[in-house]
Amino acid sequence: MLKAHYRRFLDAAPGRLHFAAHSHHLWPDVTRDAVLEAWDEAARLADRKWEEAILSRVVPEAQRHAARVLDLSSPGNVTFAPNTHELFTRLLSCFDPGAGLRVLTSDAEFMSFERQLRRAEESPGVVVTRVPTEPLASFDGRFRDAAAAEPCDIVFLSHVFFSTGFAVADLAGIAAATAPETVVAVDGYHAFMALPVSLRELESRIFYLGGSYKYAQSGEGACFMWSPPGCRLRPRDTGWFASFGELGGPRREGVAYPVDGFRFWGATFDPTALYRFNAVMRWLDGLGVSVSDVHRHVRGLQERFLTGLESQAPPRLPVASLATPRELSRQGHFLAFRVGDARSLAEDLRRAGVEVDHRGDLVRFGFGPYQEPEDVDELLVRLSSMR
Repeated sequence: MLKAHYRRFLDAAPGRLHFAAHSHHLWPDVTRDAVLEAWDEAARLADRKWEEAILSRVVPEAQRHAARVLDLSSPGNVTFAPNTHELFTRLLSCFDPGAGLRVLTSDAEFMSFERQLRRAEESPGVVVTRVPTEPLASFDGRFRDAAAAEPCDIVFLSHVFFSTGFAVADLAGIAAATAPETVVAVDGYHAFMALPVSLRELESRIFYLGGSYKYAQSGEGACFMWSPPGCRLRPRDTGWFASFGELGGPRREGVAYPVDGFRFWGATFDPTALYRFNAVMRWLDGLGVSVSDVHRHVRGLQERFLTGLESQAPPRLPVASLATPRELSRQGHFLAFRVGDARSLAEDLRRAGVEVDHRGDLVRFGFGPYQEPEDVDELLVRLSSMR
């Protein structure tokens, strides 16, 4: 689809088949120029770069891109941070665990959330309910019922599960079933820039987290959180960027918060990732390539791969080991297979020049716009040669 635009990454490792696109997308060539732009502006502006470039131009542009992709109406409510862990812990800090904290979530959340939550559970009064994701077919309904039945402070749920790539379809129903005073937060990292998403009807109700490392293909360091307009939460973990606009004024009594997404900002960060993110967004927009276009391309590659597995039946990866429904209507941009030797299969594939990854008994194959049908065919050849 867009393979010619990734020459620097592809030429750096000739013969490598990168099918770990869900874990770390290759970067298009425009990102190199973006890194140089960040360096050159830092050299030209020095101390003035924050006011004259980053906060006045780079950040607002990145906010507009994220809001546009998710169909959100107020870009100023997008907060950026180097990782989603920082954003989630800041959201969690709005609550006092000593006063009791009740959380509803799934049993398949990413480690940055799950580890922090398990640590919080060590405190008396923190109660966490985890809804099993399996069986997948009934998950949405079971989670919606739990949200309606469980009084809680925070509901936290992935849009697309990082383990299997299964997508939650009924975010609106889950949000509607949750008590109005409950915070609803959605981890959208594996959906952002992969699945066509409109949050317009949910923008006043949910927090939504995402980032650039995966399908936004601009590397690490540019994660974001959408907060509902009018949010009045007061995070205890609050950085000085939340009062950046007041630096020249007299010191206030107490701690005030901005009325937009700057309420959740942290402190000094490396802005280079936002230059890369903006460059990728402008590049795709200039080509007229939408998230829907990329999604159709990826779905075609996934179908080609599964059809090839069905016809060639490589012994190390039977198509019956697919962990999610074969018809793919609820699938993100990677396919997970439950095999007994996931680690050894991933290692053998790496030795064969194929990059994938594994989690437990799952080996995962990610697909992206820098792959063509012939890359899938070559992947099948290398798989079929393994015994």
